[in-house]
Parts: sequence; structure tokens; C-alpha cells
Amino acid sequence: MAGSVGSEDGDVGFQIAPMVDVVFVLLLFFMASAGSQVIERELNISLPSGRGAQSSGPPPTPVIIDIGADGVVSMNNKTFDTPVSKELPELRARLKENIERFGDKDPVIIRPDENARQDRIIDVLNSAAAAGVKNLTFS
Repeated sequence: MAGSVGSEDGDVGFQIAPMVDVVFVLLLFFMASAGSQVIERELNISLPSGRGAQSSGPPPTPVIIDIGADGVVSMNNKTFDTPVSKELPELRARLKENIERFGDKDPVIIRPDENARQDRIIDVLNSAAAAGVKNLTFS
């Protein structure tokens, strides 16, 4: 018989093309699923135990220094010095007094207005450095 692919019993035999198709589909499946695998990483976070805060006293209270767009400086909602004073002696004295009373563990947070001049921010930083502030950050 012309065009017959098997034995006379009707047995077609082993076909390789369907097996290659199945292997190809499985390969695609595993390649696609491997790309979406989530890799878990260890986060190095030290969680508070609760024992250290109780034995060392109250938690530190932040000192917040606001700098307005017009150059007015205020510390914990108390306005200091006019914009013409570059040295900010009142702010410096208040920061020094705060460090003497509570130590340098209290953080000082500087919150400048988005339109505040950079030289005014430098004036506040200079005053904080002259007062001996060690724990300073921006917000």
C-alpha cells in the first residue's frame, strides 16, 4: 500500500513528533514559571525587645526646628530670631540649654519650607553645630 506508515496490522509505531511537541510545551511552562519565582531574602532588622527602653528611662523627645519661606525660624512652635539675624543666638542658646538639661540623645529634626532659602538652612545648621547637636536629621 502506498503511503502506509506502519505494519500490516494497523500499528502505526512510535511517533517522535508528538513527543517533541509535549516536551517543548513542558519546557515553555517551566521556563515561564521560573521567571515568576519570588526570591525571599532575609531582612536585617533588629526588633526592639522592650527591656532596653524600660531600663534607660523615657524615649527621646524630638526637637523640631521649622524654617519658614520668609526665613523665620521656630523651635517646637516657638519663634526665634528675625530673618535678619544670621547667627541665631536665641536658637543656639535654647539648643545648648536643651543639651545640658537632657543630654544629646534627643534628636533634632529640621523641617524647612520648600521655598526656604538655602543660606537660612545653613544658618540653622551652623547654630546647631555651635550648640553641640550630634543627633540631627531633616524631614
